[in-house]
Amino acid sequence: WTLLTDANHDNYVNQHRDLEARLAPVVRDITDSCPHLQEEMENVYRKIVSYVLLASGLGSPTDIGVVREVTAALQSVFPQREIMTFTSLGKKNKEQQLKTFAMLVTGIRLYNKACGKGGSSIEDLPAILNEAIPSATRTIDEGLNNCHLRAPQYTTLLESMQEDQHRHTQLSSFKLKEALFNVRQYEAFLCILLSDAITSAQEVEKMQVQFATTMERLKNTVENKVSVDANEVFPLFIALSNLWTGFQDEMLLLKFLTSLTNNLQQFSEIQSQLFPEELLTSLLEGLTVKSDEERLRETMGTRVNVSDFKNQEWLFPETIEHFDQLLIQYHGFCAHAIGVKGLTLPGNPAIGILKHKEKCYVFTSKEAAYIFAQDPDKFIQLNVEKAKEYTELIQLLQLHHQFEYLVPYAQVHTVHVSC
Repeated sequence: WTLLTDANHDNYVNQHRDLEARLAPVVRDITDSCPHLQEEMENVYRKIVSYVLLASGLGSPTDIGVVREVTAALQSVFPQREIMTFTSLGKKNKEQQLKTFAMLVTGIRLYNKACGKGGSSIEDLPAILNEAIPSATRTIDEGLNNCHLRAPQYTTLLESMQEDQHRHTQLSSFKLKEALFNVRQYEAFLCILLSDAITSAQEVEKMQVQFATTMERLKNTVENKVSVDANEVFPLFIALSNLWTGFQDEMLLLKFLTSLTNNLQQFSEIQSQLFPEELLTSLLEGLTVKSDEERLRETMGTRVNVSDFKNQEWLFPETIEHFDQLLIQYHGFCAHAIGVKGLTLPGNPAIGILKHKEKCYVFTSKEAAYIFAQDPDKFIQLNVEKAKEYTELIQLLQLHHQFEYLVPYAQVHTVHVSC
């Protein structure tokens, strides 16, 4: 399985908002027209109405009520008698005019809806998003909770195999390392989706405030006036339209995230099939399972003594400005445990962050940090060898630069999930 990891907020919206491409034939048909007869001019105007409706995404072009509403709104900013003036413009100017018409009509329809004078076909996107985003977030959280349960269980079993030859023999056929790496991949991908969902929620909240403010300004400008200066209201209509486009983008993103989350659930289901709860309970009997958080807490207050190292540079969270932006190697997993134990254990930066050849490494214990620091290049190579053995680690540990000869450039931003 190959899963895209560039599902971040901006990339998705930019890649999937292909409305202009789909409307290109309609635009070309309008801008290439040179009507002379009344019937031809009316035909071009109808095409402009269709374009405006399709560009807004607000209602069906087969709904007569919607078409009439769009036509009335367009007439208020671009009367049909001005069609000859429009067709006399250059192609680029006509294209820009069409975009402006679409935004103005969208803004007018949104205003009318807010005033209870139309827009019945326009969905309440902010309300839908306010309900759907938390729902999507809960689903992702459920998946993450499952990962946070299973990863420590697999880790505990793998550690027991290294300490007890009998258990090694008993468990060697279960492919526990593959299961651990798989669940860590699943966890990493869900974290990306959760981050996108949180970003989306923040964007929606911000846009709702802006939309309400703009609508209030528009109402105050138009209220109780027979006629209004276009220079006053047109920018507000366009602002409403742009904000609504933002809501539509968030809806697209949400559908994408929801679809991805649903598709990813099969990996959780496969884990459950390979390691049913009863089997795990039986295998873990007599063992103490420690969560990632518990392991981190155990090492809090433990840190390397910098004076023990003559030629090594150590960093600590409290001494680094913008620590949260520091790029930690191996996705933040312990740089020693990967190659030596074949385990993906979250490192604790508080122990000390080793800066070696401009790259930063973290560890699960002071002992692991000291051992790694004695010969970093040796352990870095061990990690590469482990990734050769378990190729899913290439993506998980972000080792693409080590395997560029294996991974085509176009696939560098992918996660390889295997069971």
